[in-house]
Amino acid sequence: MDSTLRGFFEAHFEKVLEMPPRRHLSHGLPDFVENVTKQARFAYEIKENVLVIHRCFATHKEYEKWVNSFR
Repeated sequence: MDSTLRGFFEAHFEKVLEMPPRRHLSHGLPDFVENVTKQARFAYEIKENVLVIHRCFATHKEYEKWVNSFR
């Protein structure tokens, strides 16, 4: 991951810790999802006030493939 994209992810990690999770992942998974850019996003959950990152995706195609694996 290049440094620009890494900076976007780090900024969103801080944002998630300040604000409660909003968008819940479908298919019965306990994760939430946060869009970082138009295509980049990450799947996470918060356990006992700790942000646990499950996956980071650079493209929507990677994310879509991962989500569809749970169907």
